[in-house]
Amino acid sequence: MLRLFFGLVAALMLAACGAEPVWAPDEDVTRARYSHDGPASITLFTVISNSSDSGAHSALMIDASQRVVFDPAGTWYHPWAPERNDVHFGITPLVEQRYREFHTRVTYRTVVQTLVVPPEVAERALRLALDYGAVPKAHCASSTSDILQQLGFDTVPRSFFPRRVMEGFARLPGVQTEELRSDRPDNNLVLLAQRAREDAAALDARMMVAR
Repeated sequence: MLRLFFGLVAALMLAACGAEPVWAPDEDVTRARYSHDGPASITLFTVISNSSDSGAHSALMIDASQRVVFDPAGTWYHPWAPERNDVHFGITPLVEQRYREFHTRVTYRTVVQTLVVPPEVAERALRLALDYGAVPKAHCASSTSDILQQLGFDTVPRSFFPRRVMEGFARLPGVQTEELRSDRPDNNLVLLAQRAREDAAALDARMMVAR
């Protein structure tokens, strides 16, 4: 199992283009499916450079009938979160934590904005993300803002700039915001391999106990 995980991480390291189609098998997606107990919601992640204060990445976590992350043109990966194009399935609390820590390090901070929405809005967001297809590199903010605009969030401009999307989302009533900071070194690919190893070992240990 560890060999498979590291092979997948190595493949990710070699992938330079965010528009490369990815399509996880049905059985992997079904097995990973996770539904959160909380209310339906949409969470906007914005990664911001600590040196320039400019936005570096935009992504959405969608809590609908299942919880997914739409990570357009992103480089994050977790072996428990199979991907179809830029949609990652199986976003359990642990996997969400891995997503947050991957983006938050000494050079970047992450702004997390969450909005509780009616279930039908979350379901529409899920469908839009699933239907969006692979997103080209540098189009993370434009694709994210496109989905938010289609949901009727008119304060969010269509933009290629993550900070503009973040600022527009902040104007929606009821948005809750937190800012994540860390002094972790800027070694994301090393962290991916480390977390894959740790989580795979934990899974193997649980399976041994279950036997």
